[in-house]
Amino acid sequence: MQVKKSWILLAVIAAALVASAAPAWAQAVAPKTTVPIDGEYGRFFSLPTDVSKNGHRIDNLIHWTHAFMAVLFVGWGIFFVYCLMRFRQRPGHQAHYELVHAKPSKYLEVAVLIVEIVLLAGFSVPIWASVKNDLPPADKAFRVRVVAEQFAWNFHYPGPDGQFGRTDPKLVDTATNPLGLDREGDPHAKDDIFALELHIPVNQPVICDISSKDVIHSFFLPVMRVKQDALPGMRIPVWFEAVQTGTYEVACAQLCGNNHYSMRALMYIQPATDLEAWLREKGKPPEEFVE
Repeated sequence: MQVKKSWILLAVIAAALVASAAPAWAQAVAPKTTVPIDGEYGRFFSLPTDVSKNGHRIDNLIHWTHAFMAVLFVGWGIFFVYCLMRFRQRPGHQAHYELVHAKPSKYLEVAVLIVEIVLLAGFSVPIWASVKNDLPPADKAFRVRVVAEQFAWNFHYPGPDGQFGRTDPKLVDTATNPLGLDREGDPHAKDDIFALELHIPVNQPVICDISSKDVIHSFFLPVMRVKQDALPGMRIPVWFEAVQTGTYEVACAQLCGNNHYSMRALMYIQPATDLEAWLREKGKPPEEFVE
């Protein structure tokens, strides 16, 4: 009978936790319906400006994770102080060395486990699948290649033909051809565009293919809630969608050398017409590409 009561108590705890997490989960996975200048919890947690369609999901995950961890911190702190007071050394009291079978602590440990499962399976996994793995259709996305090096970000845009040209490490020249575009041997490379700043459209999915020329870097867009390591020999896609125009920072979140602090660029979020005008302006003969 005692075993049945224990399982009933655990079931009640689990049901209460799931019920309390359900509204938060619905809020975390729901699409954004407004365009806040700052994240929903930005003023409280000092989060960066959020201009991403999926940024609020990351912010909500951070919020609820901190809320659950705060409860655990306070709870274990109270228990710690209780133990210090309850089991302090006192005259006339003798320590007992027999193993104590305390059921409340087991219930608390199971409750903590349930909370962690809810955070992982109910929040993190759905958000990760939505904002990381499920790339938008290629024909509806604006695509740009991001190539990291010590200590700069290089951005490669396809020309009017919409095709990325072939690149060859043997053709890399820091001054005239940082990406190693094969403009002579590949017709698709003749109209490709190279820049040191990131220009993207507003209200359209953007897919960035991240790679590195030397060491491990980390492509970090705080306002987009995007962070992806740039690994030599690999091309890793990330995607996001901006819902507000503006100029923001592209940072490197991986210590990549003695000048890591200077590895930054600017990201310009523009209306489609302005972006098209910029691309036309950048579509110059190869000798004029370098800024």
